[in-house]
Amino acid sequence: MAKVAIIGAGSMVFSTTLTNDILQTPGLEDSTVALMDPALDRVKSVEDYVSKVIKKNNLSHKVFATADRKEALEDADYVITTFQIGGMEAYRYDYEIPMKYGVNTNIGDTRGPSGIFRGMRTIPVMLDIVRDMERLCPDATMLNYTNPMVLLCRAMQRETSIKLTGLCHSVQGTAEMLAQWIGAPMEEITYTCAGINHMAWYLDYKWNGEDAYPLIRQAITERPEIYNEEIVRNEMFLALDHYVTESSGHNSEYNWWFRKRPDEAIQYAENPPKKYQDIYPFDFETSDWKALWRELTDIFLHWAAQGIRIFRVDNPHTKTFGFWEYCIGEVKARYPDA
Repeated sequence: MAKVAIIGAGSMVFSTTLTNDILQTPGLEDSTVALMDPALDRVKSVEDYVSKVIKKNNLSHKVFATADRKEALEDADYVITTFQIGGMEAYRYDYEIPMKYGVNTNIGDTRGPSGIFRGMRTIPVMLDIVRDMERLCPDATMLNYTNPMVLLCRAMQRETSIKLTGLCHSVQGTAEMLAQWIGAPMEEITYTCAGINHMAWYLDYKWNGEDAYPLIRQAITERPEIYNEEIVRNEMFLALDHYVTESSGHNSEYNWWFRKRPDEAIQYAENPPKKYQDIYPFDFETSDWKALWRELTDIFLHWAAQGIRIFRVDNPHTKTFGFWEYCIGEVKARYPDA
């Protein structure tokens, strides 16, 4: 029976999604999920959610919450790290300090001054975790979802023999986006993707075994709505013939000429323009999350009452899976055609 420890499990955004995946993964039946976070009240909320999923689906998994990292790590087979040192207050300075000196960032979690700030805060904590793993679960594999991915993984690989790798959901997400652009069912798509975090490339992308890149190029060059959806990545594809996994916002930071002037940032990288506040507009880690869910759902209900039936949501992955389940359920119950 496997044990999976999630370090930083107090986030309702990622922890509920990760645990849903764990509960559906063949080979992890009967596993124990240890949810660890220093904010015990938050991780208890995640535990409550996971317990309900287990009970509702008659699963044999076990779950427990703890604020003790060593308790979570002891005898673990897999360790998943997903946390943000300093929270939103530190993230605000990651954005505002570089901007003060003329460095315009978009996400600011991977490279540049913002990524270095975040790395300097996070590397010491990650090293503490792998040193605990060396004592408590030396054969475990770490799956790191915390950014800046490359800086953190490189630092840990230099200091420990623990097996570890960094992961990001952008590979699957972009593959699905490209399939939608060419009208292909995802189950008929195969691809080979390789690279570093936030900069991986589809070496091949096939629909029923046939190269789909000509169809992707046609969609980008002949349909303005598709070109405008991901201008930076589409320009990179037209120049390099391969599609990259990470968003135009991210890639505008990695290729700085897209952000050299404010008008370029608006034209290419942000359409419409956005700041970090727009990406993380609400504190989904609040203790009063139920009231937040109701207030946000009321916004959808207000516009649905005015006749709106199609809603576009940017960066939905920054909001918890549980929220979307609740929100969509409430809206669909009153407006089935939304």
